[in-house]
Amino acid sequence: MDPIVLAAGTALVTALATDAWQSARDGAVALWRKVRPEQAEVVEAELVEVREQVLQARGEGDADTERALAGAWQIRLQQLLRADPSLAGELRRVLDEVLTPAAEPAGSERIGSLVMKAKAGGHGRVYQAGRDQTINER
Repeated sequence: MDPIVLAAGTALVTALATDAWQSARDGAVALWRKVRPEQAEVVEAELVEVREQVLQARGEGDADTERALAGAWQIRLQQLLRADPSLAGELRRVLDEVLTPAAEPAGSERIGSLVMKAKAGGHGRVYQAGRDQTINER
C-alpha cells in the first residue's frame, strides 16, 4: 500500500477525534468529490459515524478499534487513488495541510516528513530512528 495512503488513513481517523475533526472530514470529502462525487455525501455521513466510533473507542481504551478504523479508511483511500492516480498530489496536500495538523496534539510543532529505507545483507545491521535512539551492545 502506498505510504501516503497509510499515513492519510491513520491521520484521518486520528484527526476525527480532535476539535479539528470538521476540517479533516471536509478535506477527505473533497477528495471524493474529485473522483466519485456521487459518493461524497455518503462519505461525509460515514466520517461523522467514524468520529463517534473513535471517540467511544478512546473512551474505552480500545486501541484495536481505532487501528481497525484507520485500516478501513486506508483501504478506501487506496481504492480512490487507484481509480484516479492523478489524485496522489492532492492526497499529499490534504495530508500535509489538513489531516496531519488536525491530528497533532495542540502545541506540537511539525518539522517535516521523514521517509526511511534500509537494506542489510549478510551479517549487516541497520539502525534507524525518526528521533532518539539508544543502542547498547556488548
